[in-house]
Amino acid sequence: MERIGASQLLSGVSYMMLSHKDLGAHSHIRGLGLDDRLEPRESSQGMVGQAKARKAAGMILKMVQEGRIAGRAMLFAGPPSTGKTAIALGMAQTLGPDVPFTMIAASEVFSLSMSKTEALTQAFRRSIGVRIKEETEIIEGEVVEIQIDRSLTGATKTGKLTIKTTDMETIYDLGNKMIDALSKEKVTAGDVIAIDKTSGKVTKLGRSFARSRDYDAMGADTKFVQCPEGEIQKRKEVVHTVSLHEIDVINSRTQGFLALFAGDTGEIKPELRNQINSKVAEWREEGKAEIIPGVLFIDEVHMLDIECFSFLNRALENELAPLVIMASNRGVARIRGTNLHSPHGLPPDLLDRVLIVSTQPYTPEDVKKIINIRCEEEDVSLTSEGLEILSRLASETTLRYVLNLISCAQMLAQKRKAEAVDSEDVKRAYEYFHDEKRSVEWISDQTNYLVSEEGVDFAVGGQPFGKPKTDGSSEVPMDES
Repeated sequence: MERIGASQLLSGVSYMMLSHKDLGAHSHIRGLGLDDRLEPRESSQGMVGQAKARKAAGMILKMVQEGRIAGRAMLFAGPPSTGKTAIALGMAQTLGPDVPFTMIAASEVFSLSMSKTEALTQAFRRSIGVRIKEETEIIEGEVVEIQIDRSLTGATKTGKLTIKTTDMETIYDLGNKMIDALSKEKVTAGDVIAIDKTSGKVTKLGRSFARSRDYDAMGADTKFVQCPEGEIQKRKEVVHTVSLHEIDVINSRTQGFLALFAGDTGEIKPELRNQINSKVAEWREEGKAEIIPGVLFIDEVHMLDIECFSFLNRALENELAPLVIMASNRGVARIRGTNLHSPHGLPPDLLDRVLIVSTQPYTPEDVKKIINIRCEEEDVSLTSEGLEILSRLASETTLRYVLNLISCAQMLAQKRKAEAVDSEDVKRAYEYFHDEKRSVEWISDQTNYLVSEEGVDFAVGGQPFGKPKTDGSSEVPMDES
């Protein structure tokens, strides 16, 4: 069997990622949809409605970017399908790739492989970035000529690279590795390049202005730059951004950074973390590193128990703490691990620390805009009649159910070779797939044929279903068998 190299594998993965557009529940979110004054636009960057919550999130983000709000906590509280997770993802998009953003569901911390506090500690440290500065030697200049000589068998390659600045010109001998790196970047005479002497990485900076008239036509993405000045070899400051958790993993496993890809990090000893914290503090004093407090988003936070909440209280007081954003759709609920009830299912001492932002149900106009945005994201053409019936269904069922119907209705429209999804397709999809209310009605009709459990208590549309009576019997007839 032919062996596949790592470079081939990675290039194949990259191709698949570029050629396939991933669609998720929130793939249409591009940001918070705020202007320069942090005022929410009516519909922007995939965000609709929730003006107050989005503005509050924008204010918090501004403070995060200025490094003024680490170690704080905020809670998005509101009914299901009111955009709590969407706002958190909008914050992540606005922060950009340099600020760490970690998103977990509260139930993730209940793992068999590590303790709850270890899972939360790792999430905290993934949310704190370290910007490390180091100096490296680079070769930078305009390529004058590349000569490559191949052996008769083609197994070995040698060559010469002539490179210049405005002040000097030098010839370098090339080996196999450097020839491959230059070929991969498609470097030709007239390109301005930078070569990292430590790693051998070649970066094409652009095309020299002196070669701008070499061709009658140039691609739109062709970038012209000035020929570098001064020495060809120079020292340059390079900045790397890593998270504290990545530093922990690299230093705690025998296989080093490979553990990051394996995912088998296991529990990390507190002594090692203390050593890393001391080293990072030392780098900060020397000006070699800078701490970037990021954001940790915990969805469905009411699923945590009292031990996790106690840990959060202590962790937020730590010097190295990110901004913690939580989301909950609970009203007054029991705190897990206790018999106490509290707003949003959080202990009073933690509630006292958090800034609470409420989200409201969407208006019918907002629902229509959200449906249109999802149709654009999924490349679905929707008629006005189809939009009307979907928005009406959203008010009768749930917004999430309606958004799931869009792709189903599109498939039915394609079956009848229609260009757009019409009300007829939506109605047929509605018949095939039950929403929560109709599913409960079906359960009520089929009670004698289903294996049921006595004493089940949940509400659908505000009406309790299957709640046991005071005399011990159930309101819903149970299977006699």
